[in-house]
Amino acid sequence: MHPPEPRRPQPWPIRLAHWANVPLLAILAGSGLQILVAYPRMGTRGRPIALYPFQDAVPPSWLRLGDWLAGARSWHFAFGWFLALNGFVYVLYLALSGEWRRRLFLPRRDTRDAVATLAYYLRLRPAPAQTGLYNGLQRLAYTATLLMGALSVLSGLAIYKPVQLQWLTALFGGYDPARFVHLLLLALFAFFTVGHVVLVALHPRTFGEMITGGRKPDAP
Repeated sequence: MHPPEPRRPQPWPIRLAHWANVPLLAILAGSGLQILVAYPRMGTRGRPIALYPFQDAVPPSWLRLGDWLAGARSWHFAFGWFLALNGFVYVLYLALSGEWRRRLFLPRRDTRDAVATLAYYLRLRPAPAQTGLYNGLQRLAYTATLLMGALSVLSGLAIYKPVQLQWLTALFGGYDPARFVHLLLLALFAFFTVGHVVLVALHPRTFGEMITGGRKPDAP
């Protein structure tokens, strides 16, 4: 039996899914903020809730897409399915190719390394815990984004069809909590994107690898 052929750091399906996410997430974020403008309040029947201090705040126009509610909904629903499909294909590739072993967070393997890497980033440790394709903290972050993506789709469906999918809406505690979760996930994706860009700027080699795939390791 021949050993598996060495893989590039970033195989082409990973790169394709990654770069497809860039315009898809931008379109969904912009159209989602335009939808929010139609009713920029959170809480049951518009009552204020402590977790959301931005009642009636309208996002700036340069962040929004769709011009008006119906236009924004058209953008959002059209491209939301593409994002869901892209995520499904990505997860399917991880499962079938075995890439999940390199990329997903496995608590028994990665917890200690994630803590050590965080200590390194906070300058509490002089050197990173280990070198490799991904450290434990990166695996934790990327695994969290997959869970966030799944919750975004589910919460979006819950507020899109709250009557037809009553059971799903009920899992989020009702229509208003589902809407709040959907907006919260957008904010978390925004924070993740900023952190991701900062880390890429600190480690520019990873940017090149996400374009070219990187160099194949030498076969043993």
